Amino acid sequence: MPNESSAEDRILTVPNVITLVRLACLPLFVWLLLAADNALLAGALLGALGATDWVDGWYARKFRQVSTFGKVFDPVVDRLLFFVSIVAIIIAGAAPLWFCIAVLLREVVISLATVVLATLGARRIDVTWMGKTATFGLMFAFPAFLWASSSWPLQSTFEVLAWVCAIPALTASYYAAALYIPLGLGALREGRALRTPKP
Repeated sequence: MPNESSAEDRILTVPNVITLVRLACLPLFVWLLLAADNALLAGALLGALGATDWVDGWYARKFRQVSTFGKVFDPVVDRLLFFVSIVAIIIAGAAPLWFCIAVLLREVVISLATVVLATLGARRIDVTWMGKTATFGLMFAFPAFLWASSSWPLQSTFEVLAWVCAIPALTASYYAAALYIPLGLGALREGRALRTPKP
C-alpha cells in the first residue's frame, strides 16, 4: 500500500512523460499540416499521438504508475490535442466541416461542464472507458481523413476507412457524454457531502 500511495503522489512518471511528449508534438503537427502542407506525415503523427494515449494509460495501470497529477494532466492534454488538431484540420479543409463541428461541440460541452462542476465543488470524475474508446476511434478517423486528402494513391480507401472509424466513434462520444450526466450529479453530491461539516 505505501508504494501505491507514493506512486499517486509522483509527477515524474513514465506515463506523464509520454503525455508531455504528446503535448510537445502538437506544434509539429500544426506545422506539418498548415505550413509544410504535408497531410500524409501530419496524419501519421496524429495517429501516433492517438495510439500513445492508450500506451500511457496501459503503462500506468500495468506498472502501478497511476498518479493524481496524471489523472488530471492526461485528459487536459487530450482535449488540447483535440481542439488544436481539429481547428488545424478545419483550416486545411481536410475533413468534413459538419463532422469537425460535431466533435468540437461535444468537447466544448464536456469541458464547460467539467469546469462548472469543479466550481460547484464536485469531486473529480475519471474518464470513462466509453469516452476513452470514442477518443481512440476519433484519433484514427482524423488521420484517415488527412490521408484521404493527401496525394497518396490510396485516397478512396482511406476515405472509406475514415468513415468506418468516424461514425461509430462520434456516436460513442455522444453516448459517453450522456453517461457523464448521472456521473456528474453524483460527483457533485459526493463533493458537497465531503465539504459539509459533520455535527
